[in-house]
Amino acid sequence: MDRCLVLLCLVAPLVLAGAARGHPWGWGGGLFPQFYDHSCPMAKEIVRSIVAQAVARETRMAASLVRMHFHDCFVKGCDASVLLDNSSSIVSEKGSNPNLNSLRGFEVVDQIKAALEAACPGTVSCADILALAARDSTVLVGGPYWGVPLGRRDSLGASIQGSNNDIPAPNNTLPTIITKFKRQGLDVVDVVALSGGHTIGMSRCTSFRQRLYNQTGNGMADTTLDASFAAQLRQGCPRSGGDNNLFPLDGTPARFDNFYFKSILAGRGLLSSDEVLLTKSAETAALVRAYAADVNLFFQHFAQSMVKMGNISPLTGSQGEIRKNCRRLNSNH
Repeated sequence: MDRCLVLLCLVAPLVLAGAARGHPWGWGGGLFPQFYDHSCPMAKEIVRSIVAQAVARETRMAASLVRMHFHDCFVKGCDASVLLDNSSSIVSEKGSNPNLNSLRGFEVVDQIKAALEAACPGTVSCADILALAARDSTVLVGGPYWGVPLGRRDSLGASIQGSNNDIPAPNNTLPTIITKFKRQGLDVVDVVALSGGHTIGMSRCTSFRQRLYNQTGNGMADTTLDASFAAQLRQGCPRSGGDNNLFPLDGTPARFDNFYFKSILAGRGLLSSDEVLLTKSAETAALVRAYAADVNLFFQHFAQSMVKMGNISPLTGSQGEIRKNCRRLNSNH
């Protein structure tokens, strides 16, 4: 059978599933984009303006803010638990393995919150700030726009255990990554589409070092990694030291595009969790190829998956609170 036809057979059901899956534009959990239209009509513009200033100062901040929303939603739902600092009652998620010396952008969130409190005191949640900032960041660096369902409230606690256990890690196997997504109600299309968030931003040497020196415990580099690319990476990522040396996640780290998927096809996916999308499953590989070939399909699925992710277990109604300061509970003021 012709190879293209085989690929089409694999991709077509996935693409159709992506278009129809779970009414992706339906607002779940009592959230809806117009939530603040009367109580704080300038809310979206305030967020967008401050995110735009931050991204203009440092393009990488766009990736940092997208990632913060992801790391929030995968732990106890999208409830801004990731923003809480240590206190007498809170062990902060900022100290977890995925977040320590890695998660960034907290000062931008503080700035947004201060502006919103000045305009509409006690109205806009920190959780909604994270959801809006992730969308605005994506758009500012060339990615798709989506309407952000709003109305989340902020948690009264954090879970460092959840942060350590529930966030997919760069060295996780593909079945583990898929399982972690499924626990959140996300499917294989979401896994590949949201992994495409790696089209922007940087990664630390410590996140992919094993691929360069000892992928399977035999002292050899990962054979799925392009040899010349591996040699280039070794120059800045030694066997020991340099843990925080930064490397672009794809060849256009300041632009939201589909180059990430093209990089994976060329054996230049930076993280093991990127490359396994191609090498360990026909289903995910078909999506990698589809997104590499069609940027509009990737954008459509990424936007839908971001809405789905943003709907993970939100606090609504009288649950939780609207924090005055995103770093601490109102009772700690």
